[in-house]
Amino acid sequence: MRGTGTLPLAALVVAVCVSPSAWASGGLSCTIGDASVAAEVQAGVTRGMGSPIFSFAGTLSVKAKGLGADLARTTFEQDHVAQYWLDGEELRLLLYRERMQGEHGYVQLDIRTTSDPDEESTYSGAYSLSAYESAGGGEGRTFEFDGKVECFVE
Repeated sequence: MRGTGTLPLAALVVAVCVSPSAWASGGLSCTIGDASVAAEVQAGVTRGMGSPIFSFAGTLSVKAKGLGADLARTTFEQDHVAQYWLDGEELRLLLYRERMQGEHGYVQLDIRTTSDPDEESTYSGAYSLSAYESAGGGEGRTFEFDGKVECFVE
C-alpha cells in the first residue's frame, strides 16, 4: 500500500501544471495625454514566468512643431519594446524606434509607474520622451518631453 499515496500526489501535480488558470493571461494599457504628447500602449501579459508580454501595440503623437512627421507620429510593435518590467508594485516600459530611411532619427519613450495602493490594477507615474533627428550633415536636434502617465493592468 506504500505506492497508493504517490498516484494521487502525481495526479494533483499534473492537474495544477495543465490547469487553465496556470496559463491565464491579462493585459496592460497606458495612456498619455497632455499638451505635448498623446500616446496609447496595449499589450497582453501572461501570468507567471516573469509575466512576458505578447500582442504589443502602441501609438505616439508629438504635438510640438519641428519634429519630422514620421517621428512625430510613431507606431510601436513588440520589436520596439527595449525593456519591460512588471512586478506587482512597478510597471516600466522602455520603447525605442529608429527611423528606417533617410537621415538618422529615433524616438524613445520611457514609462515608469507604481501601483496605486487603493486601486490594485491602476498604476500611475511619469513618462519621458526623447526624439532625435539629424539635420543633414549639421548638428542634430533633440526634442524632450515629460509628464504624467496612467496605466491599467488586469
